[in-house]
Amino acid sequence: MADAKDKSVDKMSFEEALSELEGIVKQLEAGEVELEKSIAIYERGAALKAHCESRLKSAELKVEQIVQGAGGVTTEPASFD
Repeated sequence: MADAKDKSVDKMSFEEALSELEGIVKQLEAGEVELEKSIAIYERGAALKAHCESRLKSAELKVEQIVQGAGGVTTEPASFD
């Protein structure tokens, strides 16, 4: 399997992105990373955060599409336009 750090953020699942983001936070909090590397991983972390927020918003929209109908709970496709 390819290293997660080599994977394009937009191709990552929510869980993969969150896991990598947690690792980045730990590295930055430890303060043992060189300045240039800190900047690079901070930028990747910002992209991962945005990706996670987008995936969560998408999931939220799908959940909001659950409608209680006469025949019970049904789902409707969410519109992302």
